[in-house]
Amino acid sequence: MQYRQLGNSDLTVSEISLGSWLTYGVGVDNGTALACVDAAFECGINFIDTANVYGQGAAESFLGEALSGRTRDTYVLATKLFFPMSKTDSGLSARQVQKQLDDSLKRLNTDYVDLYQCHRYDDETPLEETMEALTKAVESGKVRYIGFSEWTAPQIQAAIDIPGVVPFVSSQPQYSMIYRIPEAEVIPLCEENGISQIVWSPLGQGVLSGKYGKDLKTPSGTRAANPKMNYFMDRVLDKKLLNSINDLQPIATDLGISMAQLALAWVLREANVASAIIGASRPEQVLENAAASGIRLDQSVLQEIDTALEGCYKS
Repeated sequence: MQYRQLGNSDLTVSEISLGSWLTYGVGVDNGTALACVDAAFECGINFIDTANVYGQGAAESFLGEALSGRTRDTYVLATKLFFPMSKTDSGLSARQVQKQLDDSLKRLNTDYVDLYQCHRYDDETPLEETMEALTKAVESGKVRYIGFSEWTAPQIQAAIDIPGVVPFVSSQPQYSMIYRIPEAEVIPLCEENGISQIVWSPLGQGVLSGKYGKDLKTPSGTRAANPKMNYFMDRVLDKKLLNSINDLQPIATDLGISMAQLALAWVLREANVASAIIGASRPEQVLENAAASGIRLDQSVLQEIDTALEGCYKS
C-alpha cells in the first residue's frame, strides 16, 4: 500500500480507504463486515470513512466495536454530519455540529476523529456559523481536521475567504472514469488551497468492475441485486455505458490487472486525489481493490480509456 498526504494536514492516508455507506451495519452481516475491516488493515489500509447518517448511526456503532481493539494512532478515522438524524436534527448549525459530533464520538467509541466533514452544504445556516463551530470543535481536541463533501467551487471559495477559522483540508466528491465533473472547477480550486480529494464511488457503484456485463443481467450477491444497497444504480446500469465499459476489459487484461484495479488506478492518476474510498462487502474485494495502489497508467493507456468511454461520461 502506498500513502499520500491529506491536504495541508499532517495526516498520511492510504491510497485506498475503506468506506461504510450501505454496507457495514446495514447491508452486510457483522461477521463479514469484521472480516473486511481485518482485511483492510492486513493490506495496509489506514483510512476509514463513515458518516452519522449511514444506517442512522449503525455504521458508526459497528466501527466503534470493530476498531476498539486497535491502537488509536494506527488508523485515520473520518465521519460526517448534515443529513437528518431525526425530525429535528439535521444541517450544519453550531448546535448540530456540537450535538452530532458528540453523538458520533460516542458511537465510534473514541475521544476524537481525525477528519470531520460537512456531508453537504447547508443553505439554511450562515457559513460563518458553521465554520466557527467547526473551528471550536478542532480547538476542543475532538476533531483534528475538517473537510466537506459535494460542495461547489463558489461554496468552497466562500469558506476559504472567511478569516480566523480553521481551513478545510479535504473534499469528498463523487469521481470516477464515468463521472468527471470535479475536474472542471473543484479539483483546481482545491489544489490551489491545500485541499485534497477523498473520492467516493470510484468504481461507479461497482459498475466499473465489469461484473454487470453488457447483457444487463444483475448477478446475485452484487450491490445492484440488494435492495438495501442498490441506491442510484439506475443511473449507471445503462446499455450504452455497459457496452463501453466492456471495451475496457482488454485494456485491463493487457496490463495484467482487474477492471476494478484499472478504475481505481485511473482515479489515483490525479495528484490531488489523496485516497479512493471503496465499499467492499467481502474481504476478497478489499484485497483486490487495495492492490490498485501503486499502479500507474501511462498516457497511451489513459487515451485508450477515453476512447472506449467516449460520449459515456459526465464532465
